[in-house]
Amino acid sequence: MNSPTYENVHNQFKLNGFHLDREDLCRVAYSFIKEGEDFEKPVGDFLLDWFDGKDHIEMQTSGTTGTPKTISVSKQAMVNSALATGDFFDLQPGNRALHCLPVKYVAGKMMLVRAMILGLDMEFVAPSSHPLRNNEIEYDFVAMVPLQAQNSIPELKKVKKMIVGGAALNKVLEKQLLKLPTQIFETYGMTETITHIAARKLGEKAFSVLPGVTISFDDRNCLVIHAPRISDDVIVTNDIVELINENQFVFLGRMDNVINSGGIKLIPEQIEDKLAHKIHQRFFITAKPDSELGEKVVLVVEGEKQDLGDDLYDELDKYEKPKELIFIAKFKETENGKVLRKESLQ
Repeated sequence: MNSPTYENVHNQFKLNGFHLDREDLCRVAYSFIKEGEDFEKPVGDFLLDWFDGKDHIEMQTSGTTGTPKTISVSKQAMVNSALATGDFFDLQPGNRALHCLPVKYVAGKMMLVRAMILGLDMEFVAPSSHPLRNNEIEYDFVAMVPLQAQNSIPELKKVKKMIVGGAALNKVLEKQLLKLPTQIFETYGMTETITHIAARKLGEKAFSVLPGVTISFDDRNCLVIHAPRISDDVIVTNDIVELINENQFVFLGRMDNVINSGGIKLIPEQIEDKLAHKIHQRFFITAKPDSELGEKVVLVVEGEKQDLGDDLYDELDKYEKPKELIFIAKFKETENGKVLRKESLQ
């Protein structure tokens, strides 16, 4: 069998119950652009870009780790990514999938590509924070961001497999999701890797890479990704990891967030993990300049000022304990819900 290319649409692919081939999809794209709802227009734009005869597509990075920028991504690399996802999660032609992510970002684009390439029967709904509300359909495969997963807990028993990505999954939510019969994975990736290159089954510590990907780390202990089917370049990240082998790693935190307090290097994400079950709204750990320590640890909590209890810092080492507690009415975030730490603090 010839390997799939971006010019083909799988003959079992369905969108909202209809079998659609390439010509049909172009017609659908035009009607989405002309008379579609707001969330359908980007889908129309993407489909026309996908079938325009060029071998690449322009994409925006999310801007979590710097200024959003436009990058050029090979369509065949996107197909290869979809095939790797299909292998890893054992997705079969005819499997029912739910698409509830904005198509403006790579995760939303890739859900469409997976459906067209793997032959999924895809239900497509407006992105919202409650994507399964009033929905009785049972799904084989769904992708959500943590906020959607949080709000869908009562309905998730209708989903066989789910991937959660786009922002970090906190320990409290993970505990709630582990009680469900659904197989749930947290994914790891970025726009440059065309969504995920690794996934971690909830309850397990390590991420495992998808087929065709190997990993190493540099002298900063940051993850280096080798994914020749997806990127010609080796991708050097700013993510501090513990490497288990060339296929598995444990994510520790981001290099950009590291705090140097009195010569001790602290990873905010690890302190946040220890606090997650004690603080019930969004929060993060960051640093402020300090004349003695260089940087002091600060806890920033979203919402009204309140008493968080005397035992709040009991599980923290002495260096990890915040020297200041700040309440902010509303955090600043990217469009896809990632908290912008520095901007929120300012």
